[in-house]
Amino acid sequence: MLLSVVAAVAAGSLLVTGCAAQGQEAPEDSAATEEATPDETADDAGGDTGDEEPEEAEEALLEFGDESEQVRELQARLTQLGHFTAQPTGYYGDVTVGAVSEYQRERDLEVSGTVFESTWDALTGETSDPTQDELFPRQQVMGYGDNTDQVRELQARLAQLGHFTENPTGYYGDVTATAVRAFQSAAGIEASGTVFDDTWDALTGQTTQPTEEEMYPPLEVPEAEPESDLDERCLTGRALCVSKTSNTLSWVVDGDVRMTLDVRFGAEETPTREGEFELYWKSRHHHSTLYDSPMPYAMFFDGGQAVHYSEDFAANGYNGASHGCVNVRDEAGIATLFDEAQEGDKVVVYW
Repeated sequence: MLLSVVAAVAAGSLLVTGCAAQGQEAPEDSAATEEATPDETADDAGGDTGDEEPEEAEEALLEFGDESEQVRELQARLTQLGHFTAQPTGYYGDVTVGAVSEYQRERDLEVSGTVFESTWDALTGETSDPTQDELFPRQQVMGYGDNTDQVRELQARLAQLGHFTENPTGYYGDVTATAVRAFQSAAGIEASGTVFDDTWDALTGQTTQPTEEEMYPPLEVPEAEPESDLDERCLTGRALCVSKTSNTLSWVVDGDVRMTLDVRFGAEETPTREGEFELYWKSRHHHSTLYDSPMPYAMFFDGGQAVHYSEDFAANGYNGASHGCVNVRDEAGIATLFDEAQEGDKVVVYW
C-alpha cells in the first residue's frame, strides 16, 4: 500500500514538470527568477528610461539644391514678405537659403536656411497663395541706365512710331523712359517706363528691324566759335577755360587759344559749379558708377564733375543737360584735348 502511494506522488510530480516544460519557460531556481525580473526599486526611482520614446527630428521639406514648383512657391511667398528680392526660378540656391534664414531669424525659428514643417507652416500661415504673375513675373529686357546697342534699337523702333524724336544714342535715360511710357499707354500695357518682355514683344510686332541709318544717323557737329572775351585767369599758364555765357571750352596755353569746343552744362537741379579748379585726374574710358553711364575722355576737376565726351550731346544738342559735368560733343576734338591736357592744369568755369 505504501509503495502505491509513493508511486502516485512521483507520477504526479512528473506530470506537473512536464506541463511546465511545454506551456512556459520555468526558472531553474529562485536566483534565476530574481535575475530575469526587472529591478522594481530602480524602476520606481526613475532609473529605467527604456519606456521613453526619442523625439523625432523634423523632416526637411525643401533644402539647398532642390528644384521644383514648390521652391518657386516658396520664393514667391518670401517675396510677399520682402525677404526674396530676385525673380522666382524654382531653384533652391544660395539666395533662397539666405532669404529663408532671414525669415526664420525674424520669426524666432531655428535658423538653418532649410525649410522644415514648422517653417513652412509659419510661412503659409502669414502669406497668400502666390498669383501666376508672382510665380512667373515679367522679365525685364531693358531699363533706366542701360547703355547698349539694344537700347539704340529700342530708340529707333520707338522713332518709327513717333514716340522718340531724338537721335538714338544707346543710353536709356529720361527721354527714353518717357518714350517707352508713351508707347505702353498706346499699346494698353502698364506704363512703367521699363521694357519688360511684353512691351518688347508688342513693340517688335508693330515695327520693322531698324536700318543702319536709323540706328546711326549721320551727325553734324557745328564748328565752335572761339570765345572773344576770355576770363583773365585763363591768360596765364595752361587752362581749360569754360564759358557758361558762350557755351564753349577754350584750351589756352600762355594766352594762346589752341582749340575751342562747344559744351553744355548741368541742369538746374545738378548745376556745374563755377570757379578755378585743378585737373586732378584723367580717365580715358571712364564709366559713371553714380549714374551708370559712359564718360569717355573724362578730365575731373571738382569732385565728381569732369569735362567729358557725351554721345547724347552729339546726337541731340542742347535738348538735354548733364548731371553737373561739362559735356563735349566733338569726339575727335576732346580726344586731342585729353592727350594734350595734363593733371595739374587749371580749369576755369565762369559766366
